[in-house]
Amino acid sequence: MPADLKLPALPVPRTAPPRNRLGRWLRSPQGPAHEPSQERREPWFRVLWLTGVDYFSTLGYQPGLALLAAGAISPLATAVLVAVTLLGAVPVYAEVARHSFAGQGSIAMLETLLAGWKGKLLVLALLGFAATDFVITITLSAADATVHAIENPILRPLLGDSRMLPTMALLALLACVFLIGLREAVRVAIVVAVPYILLNAIVLLRGAFEIWSRPELLDTWHADMQVRGDWPTLLLASAFLFPKLALGMSGFETGVSVMPHVDGGPSDEGAALPAGRIRATRRMLLAAAGIMSVMLLGSSLVTAILIPAEAYGESGKAAGRALAYLAHGLLGDVFGSIYDFSTIAILWFAGASAMAGLLSLIPRYLPRLGMAPQWTSYRRPMVLVIFAISLIVTWVFQADVEAQGGAYATGVLVLMLSAAFAVALVLWRESRAGSGPGLNALVASKSLYFWVVAAVFAFTLGDNVIARPEGVVIASCFVLAILVLGGLSRIRRATELRVSEIRFADEASASLWRDLVGKRVHLIPLKGSTDAARARKRREILQHYALEGRLAFLHVSLIDNRSEFLVPLTLKVFESGENVVLEITGAVAVSNTIAYISELLDPISLFLGLTGKNLMGQSIRYLILGEGEVGLMVYKILLRYWEWTPGDDDVRPRVFLMSE
Repeated sequence: MPADLKLPALPVPRTAPPRNRLGRWLRSPQGPAHEPSQERREPWFRVLWLTGVDYFSTLGYQPGLALLAAGAISPLATAVLVAVTLLGAVPVYAEVARHSFAGQGSIAMLETLLAGWKGKLLVLALLGFAATDFVITITLSAADATVHAIENPILRPLLGDSRMLPTMALLALLACVFLIGLREAVRVAIVVAVPYILLNAIVLLRGAFEIWSRPELLDTWHADMQVRGDWPTLLLASAFLFPKLALGMSGFETGVSVMPHVDGGPSDEGAALPAGRIRATRRMLLAAAGIMSVMLLGSSLVTAILIPAEAYGESGKAAGRALAYLAHGLLGDVFGSIYDFSTIAILWFAGASAMAGLLSLIPRYLPRLGMAPQWTSYRRPMVLVIFAISLIVTWVFQADVEAQGGAYATGVLVLMLSAAFAVALVLWRESRAGSGPGLNALVASKSLYFWVVAAVFAFTLGDNVIARPEGVVIASCFVLAILVLGGLSRIRRATELRVSEIRFADEASASLWRDLVGKRVHLIPLKGSTDAARARKRREILQHYALEGRLAFLHVSLIDNRSEFLVPLTLKVFESGENVVLEITGAVAVSNTIAYISELLDPISLFLGLTGKNLMGQSIRYLILGEGEVGLMVYKILLRYWEWTPGDDDVRPRVFLMSE
C-alpha cells in the first residue's frame, strides 16, 4: 500500500528510545530477541551445534539410563528409540518447519486451529510446558554437569560435595554468553559439541576393539539375552521400555525454535515462504538425528556388553555416567578426565539451545497477546529474566538432577505430542481442501501416519505421567504462573493504545483526513452508524453546547476475535451532509481505538457517552470483549498517554462526558 494511504504511528511507551545507558545497553545492539537480522543468521551446519548441544549432551546420561531401565536388552530398547526418532520425530518436525518457519514451533500451528480465547489459552498452556522443558533443560543440565565435575578425581577435592554454588556459577556463565550475543553462543556451541562427539567416538571405538579382542564378553551378553526370552519377546519388552528412554529425543522442539537463526540463502530475501530456510532446517534436524542415532546405538551396545550390572546400579560407579566410566576404565584417568571436562562443558552449554529457544519463542507470543511488557521482546532483558528463573528453580530443587527429571520428560513429551497432533490435524484439513482426488488421498495418508505417531507419543506421555506424576505437577506450576502473570500483565496493559497501524480505505479518505487534522472538528464516537443516529446525536449536542467547527462522528467496528491485543486498523473517511464520518474496522477494543484516533486527529473537543451500568460488569466486558463503559475508559487511556507525553494542557482536546 502507498505510504500516503497509511497514517504515521503514534509514539508509544513500547517504542520509546531508552532514556539511560543501562536501557540502551539492554535494547541494543541486537534488537528484538526473536527477529535476527539477515547478517546474524548462520548456515544450518553451524546452528546444528547450537541445537545439538541439548540433543548430543544426552549421551552423558542416556546410556546409563538405558542400562538401568533395560539391562542387557538396552541395545534393543535403544533401537526402538532410534526408530521412533527417525520415523516419528524427524518427519513430524520436518512438517513443523514447513508450517511454522518463523520459529514458533507446533504452538503456532495449534493456535491457528482454535480462534479466540480458546486458542490463546491453549497457546499459554503449551507455552507453560515449553517453559518447563526449556528452563528445566537449563537447570538440569547445569546440575548434571556439576555431578560429573564432583565425580572427577581432579575436581572433587576442589568442589567437595557442594552442588548449589557450582550449578549457579554455570548458569551465570551461560547467561553471560547470551548477554554478549547469539553469534558468540553459536561459536561456543561448536567449540563444545564437536570435541565431545569426537571423544565419544574414540570411547566407542575403543570399546568396540575391547569387545573384538575379548569375544567371551559378547558370548556372555548373548547368554543374558537368551535368558530373558526369544526375539519377539525381547522386541515387545523393548517397545514397552521405550517411554523410559524417551529423553533421548529431547532437542527437536528447540531445533525448530532456533529456526529464525538459520540462513536460507539469497533466495529467501523478501520471500513470503522462506523455502531455503525450511530446507536447511530439515537438513539440520536430519543430520542431528543421524549423528545421535549412531552414537546411541553404539553406546548402548558397548555399555551393555562391557559394564557389569553392579556398576550401573543406582549407587554404582557407572550410574548416570556410563561412557565416562568406560573412558576412565579403557583409556586411563588422563583421557577420562579430558572426557569428563568435555562432558561438563556440553552439559553446561546444553542449556544454550533451550535459552535460544526461549528467546525465540516467548517474545513471539506473550507481548503480542498483551501477556508481558514489551521490553520482553528484547534479548538481553529476557536473558536476565530467564537467568533469574533458573536460579530460583535450581534453589527449589537444590540442584538435584533426579528431582527435575520428571518435569523435563513431561515438558519434552507434551511438546512432541502437540507437534504430532498439530501436523496430523493440519494435513487432515489440507486433504479436505485439496485440489484433486489423488493429491487428497496422498495428504490423507500422510495425516493418518502422523495420527499413529501422535498415538505413540500419547502412550509414551501417559506412561511417563503414571511413573513420575510429579512432572505434571511441576509443569502445571509453570502453566499456572504464565496464566496468572500473563493475565495480570494484560490487565495492566489494557490502557495502552493497542493499535499497530492505521491504513486508509481509499485515496479519498486520505485526502479528506488531511483537511480535518489539527483543531478543526469535534470528535463524537457513536455506536450506530446510520444517518438517523448521527442526526439525533447532533441535535442533542447542539442543544446544550455552542460549537464552532464541524462535527466528526466516529464508528468503531470490532473483529470477532477480541482476544488479540495489538491489531492494524482500516479507516474510511467520508462526508454525510453537514457531518464528517470516520469508520474504523478491524479493532479489538472500542475505547483504545477512540483514544488513538483522537490523538491522531487532535480535535477541538471530544464527546464521550456514559451508560451508567454496573462498573464491574462493564470492566469485565472491556477486558474480554473490548466493549464496556467506553467513555470512562477512553478518558483513562488518554490520561495515561498524556502523562507519558507531557505537553501544553491548553492544546489538549476538551473532553465532555455525557449520559447516553
